[in-house]
Amino acid sequence: MKLAILTDIHGNVRALDTVLAELDRHRVDEIWSLGDMIAMGPDSNEVMARLLDRGVRMITGNHDEAVLSLLAGKGHPESYAHTRPHHEWVARTLKPDYAEALFKLPRTIEQVVEGTRVYGIHYHIPIEKRDALITEEPFHDIVEATLSNMQSLYASYEVDVICFGHHHPEHMFKDNKKHYFNPGALGVARDDLARYGILEWGETGFAIRPQAVPYDKRSFLEEMERRNVPQRDIMFKLFY
Repeated sequence: MKLAILTDIHGNVRALDTVLAELDRHRVDEIWSLGDMIAMGPDSNEVMARLLDRGVRMITGNHDEAVLSLLAGKGHPESYAHTRPHHEWVARTLKPDYAEALFKLPRTIEQVVEGTRVYGIHYHIPIEKRDALITEEPFHDIVEATLSNMQSLYASYEVDVICFGHHHPEHMFKDNKKHYFNPGALGVARDDLARYGILEWGETGFAIRPQAVPYDKRSFLEEMERRNVPQRDIMFKLFY
C-alpha cells in the first residue's frame, strides 16, 4: 500500500502536475491533500479540477477557509488582513463548482492502513476550537519544527502517524509513540522543488519517504505576472 501526502499546493498547478506525474510513476494507491489547495498562486481552479478528477481525499486549510468565509459572507480573519485583497480576488474568480466542493470538506481525515492509524490535519487545532469558524482563528500559531514542539502540539492525538502542513518546510520526527510528518509545501518554496511524501507499507514494514521533484517555476512566476495576481510582489518576497 502506498499513500501519497500532499499539502500547501496554493494554486500552483505546474508544481501539482509534476507531482501527479511522479505519483503515477510510483503507482500510489491513494492521495491525500491536507489543505491550502487554493490561493497564493494563480491556478486555484485548475488545481481543484486536477484533485477532483483524481479522486484525491482533501481537507481544508486556513487559506481555503478564509476564502470560503468571504464567499459565505461570514467575514475574514483579522490576523489575515494583509492577505484580504488576494483572498477576495480568489473568491471572485473561483468557479462555483469548486467552491461547493471545498465547502463540503472536513478539517481532518483518518484511516487505519495495515494496522497503522494515520491522521491528517492542516495544523493543530485545540480541542475547544475544532468547530470554530476561521474568523475565530482556530489553527495554532506555527511553532519551530522540533520534535519537542511536535510532541507538545500533537500529544493528545491517539494515532500512529500524524500528517500535517501549514508550516512550509519539511518536518519528519519520530518518538516511541508516533511519527510526525509534514512533507513540506508542494506549491510554495524559494527553490524550484515541489515537495510531497509517500507512506508505504510493504514486506519490510512501514516507511515514510519524503520526495521532491523540480518543476517549471519560471513559467509559474510568469503566470502570476500575466494574471496580475493581487499582492504577488509581497508573496514573491515572502514565499518564492
